[in-house]
Order: sequence, then structure tokens, then C-alpha cells
Amino acid sequence: MNKKIKTEAVDSLFDAILTLKDRNECYAFFEDLCTVNELLSLSQRFEVASMLRDHKTYLDIAEKTGASTATISRVNRSLNYGNDGYELVFNRLPQK
Repeated sequence: MNKKIKTEAVDSLFDAILTLKDRNECYAFFEDLCTVNELLSLSQRFEVASMLRDHKTYLDIAEKTGASTATISRVNRSLNYGNDGYELVFNRLPQK
């Protein structure tokens, strides 16, 4: 865990997120919390991570998501050297 982000404010935010019960509640909260572009950027990164996990090429990912190669590379670095947060979530999601 990155010690730079471990603050009371971040703890409070995560505690708030953990209270959300369904997708509609997530939409309501995140639309209030984030700008449209911030939310789309987060969802793009998650889609990039999923595609990287499925061994898609950077070119395929860039074409489908519109993500820059810098974003794809950053997500790839997180998948390979991060805290396994993506893996944790992917393992809990139903398989498509």
C-alpha cells in the first residue's frame, strides 16, 4: 500500500464507497464525486486492465478504448508490479 495515499480523508472516502449497495447507488455517488471525464478515465483504465489481462496488444487496446500508449503502459505496470488490486477485483467478478 502506498503510504502517501493512506490518510484519514482517503480512509473516509473508501468507507463511504463500501456503504454503496448496488450499481444505481454507485452511479449516484460517483456522478456527484467525479467529473464525467474523471469517471470515464477510471472506467477506461479498468477496461485497459481487463484487455491486458486477456493478452490483447497495445494497438488493439488503443483502438478499442481510445487510451494512449502511456495510459496502457501505466496500467500494465500496475498489473505487473502493483499491489494486485486489479487481480483481486477480477478474481471476484463473474467470468464473462
